[in-house]
Amino acid sequence: MYVADDKRYDSMQYRRSGRTGIKLPAISLGLWHNFGGVDNFENSRAMLRRAFDLGITHFDLANNYGPSYGSAEETFGQILKKDFLPYRDELIISTKAGWDMWPGPYGDLGSRKYMLASLDQSLKRMGLEYVDIFYHHRPDPDTPMEESMGALDTAVRSGRALYAGISAYNAKQTSEAVKILRDLGTPLLIHQPKYSMFVRDPEQGLFDVLEKEGVGSIVFSPLAQGLLSDRYLKGIPSDSRAARDFFLKKKDLGEATLAKVRALNEIAGQRGQTLAEMAVAWVLRDPRVTSALVGTSKVSQVDDNVAALRNLKFSAEELRKIDGVLAGK
Repeated sequence: MYVADDKRYDSMQYRRSGRTGIKLPAISLGLWHNFGGVDNFENSRAMLRRAFDLGITHFDLANNYGPSYGSAEETFGQILKKDFLPYRDELIISTKAGWDMWPGPYGDLGSRKYMLASLDQSLKRMGLEYVDIFYHHRPDPDTPMEESMGALDTAVRSGRALYAGISAYNAKQTSEAVKILRDLGTPLLIHQPKYSMFVRDPEQGLFDVLEKEGVGSIVFSPLAQGLLSDRYLKGIPSDSRAARDFFLKKKDLGEATLAKVRALNEIAGQRGQTLAEMAVAWVLRDPRVTSALVGTSKVSQVDDNVAALRNLKFSAEELRKIDGVLAGK
């Protein structure tokens, strides 16, 4: 029987999500990959156990994580039942709806019908009465935002979720969502944008909106799908995502990009970090970032990501060098 490490809270850092009562671990674990029905169950279980033993209290899912769709939630539900039920009140569990989930016009995007039906399905798969955070996974250009935000409000008021979140909304859309939810009486807890050294869009207004409105942020893909790790320092490994053209594409790995990766790796070495550790530390350097959402495929990678917390400080010169590399100088 699993018993959590009694020192699990000794070294993890926790950051307040905007101006709310919720603190999240600086490192959160995402179940986008490696927790589906096609993956090794015991490996998935071992990664979740190790994460919690290191103080990672937040596990992030979505309705269509797998493969197959829904299977990551099913896997998590089994592990929750076997290992984590005694610790349920120590966990932040999130899920999302917004991408394609089932056939037909009611299984995608942002209608009230889709979002609430999806949440009910997610709760059933995980064996939960509620999730801590329910996200709208992406804005729907064809559905009034009042409808999508109203669904989040209903999810919270009905007790199926404790907090509302959004993902992939731009700065203007986020401002609108914040106002709608505030008027409904269900403040927005958190935004989940994509952010890394190679994807800096949130710096162009989004982080400013979140800071002004008191909303937290949990950034996904801080390693740029593994590009900001030692995996591609010598080219494209045959078993990598890039080799399979899987999210990270071969066309994105030209010599200019790989030269930047190697130069960043040199800076990381000077800091006494691996490139992956520096990449995670870099996103966390901004106080507007509540948590870095990482993905792992083996237990050792959980430790590797948490190791980034040993050195989160960057000198002005280090940041100048990093910006120079990213600008191709």
